[in-house]
Amino acid sequence: MKKSTKKYLIYFFGALGGLLYGYDTGVISGALLFINNDIPLNTLTEGLVVSMLLLGAIFGSALSGTCSDRWGRRKVVFVLSLIFIIGALACAASQTVTMLIISRVILGLAVGGSTALVPVYLSEMAPTKIRGTLGTLNNLMIVTGILLAYIVNYIFTPFEAWRWMVGLAAVPAALLLIGIAFMPESPRWLVKRGREHEARQVMEMTHDKKDIAVELAEMKQGEAEKKESTLGLLKAKWIRPMLLIGIGLAIFQQAVGINTVIYYAPTIFTKAGLGTSASVLGTMGIGVLNVIMCITAMILIDRIGRKKLLMWGSVGITLSLASLSAILLLAGLSASTAWLTVLFLGIYIVFYQATWGPVVWVLMPELFPSNARGAATGFTTLILSATNLIVSLVFPLMLSAMGIGWVFGIFSVICLSSFFFAAYIVPETKGRSLEEIETHLKKRFSLKKRSKQNQILKQRTL
Repeated sequence: MKKSTKKYLIYFFGALGGLLYGYDTGVISGALLFINNDIPLNTLTEGLVVSMLLLGAIFGSALSGTCSDRWGRRKVVFVLSLIFIIGALACAASQTVTMLIISRVILGLAVGGSTALVPVYLSEMAPTKIRGTLGTLNNLMIVTGILLAYIVNYIFTPFEAWRWMVGLAAVPAALLLIGIAFMPESPRWLVKRGREHEARQVMEMTHDKKDIAVELAEMKQGEAEKKESTLGLLKAKWIRPMLLIGIGLAIFQQAVGINTVIYYAPTIFTKAGLGTSASVLGTMGIGVLNVIMCITAMILIDRIGRKKLLMWGSVGITLSLASLSAILLLAGLSASTAWLTVLFLGIYIVFYQATWGPVVWVLMPELFPSNARGAATGFTTLILSATNLIVSLVFPLMLSAMGIGWVFGIFSVICLSSFFFAAYIVPETKGRSLEEIETHLKKRFSLKKRSKQNQILKQRTL
């Protein structure tokens, strides 16, 4: 097998967990239309079927990071692929609402685990110059999985075959299980374990020969300076600002309202005069737009940089949601205003999926030292899943209490806050190796701390 073919297979299978996350998140919207035919659901149990995936994801995120730091990225991916298969088949075979909810929790464990682990694996496998591009592959796989779910829903809707919709997730999960044969262990994890020769062999598959010695030396130097355990690192004062930045990125990625916009899109399409089947096609159109903008992000991220993309994204999503809110509050959603809302909905998705959607997955693992990268990324992904869960539970309550116009207005204020967070808090990591980023951030926050201590001492001596 050619080196280039093997390299692309490593990247493809490394990111395949993202596709499973997207599919399992997107497919339930179509399946819910017909589950009630076999398993009676009320408003509460329907909400539980949807949200229990996110609850499972919270625990999966927390566990996978620590486990991957201890046993390696590859072994944890193997376990996650088995959980994906079991969860998907259990959902398809469910005969009671309790069994269905438990199956969704099991599936959530794999979803959370993959969202925490895939960005870490891709960032550690990638050469420095294309790390951003490769990191966005995770988000491309997520939105491709969502689009695939929409297509499967559309195909099986005439047959009301919800069991096939949810059960087909086992196919890409089985592909991931087979693909593990092509996935080597992360070279940074191998160096951490003193297996330098194996790390070099892995890097020969993915890196240019002239870059291997330099990057390997940086990894060894970084590991030689680290004496603390993972838990000790996470407790260290100098890493707290990085954790807070990671938490902020995770919260803003979900709190700017992307899932609520997509949730409300079919209503807007229907008001625009489209029939039910046309509304489903409109939702598929959103899925296609997601994929296109994700590819755009892959092209831009290593050229423009993470920070600038986030700032431009914040401007775009703020203006589009503020415009949506103004239209809905002043004129309401009617046939005459619906197409205008469709336009701003499209603008919002374009800006989000080219910026905040993929960039956060790239930045989160870049922020943390290798000894704690899995655990720290797992923790921030846990926060992301928890925020997603809270927004999905609070959104219907807000919608019934104040209407969609005010809801979009509140989200536009959160979007505006994300601009200031990106502009003043988020560091730029473009063009730096993971070890260089770690050294830079450690110096930056250590200097800030020393500067603060000096100011306090000066005040005391006056």
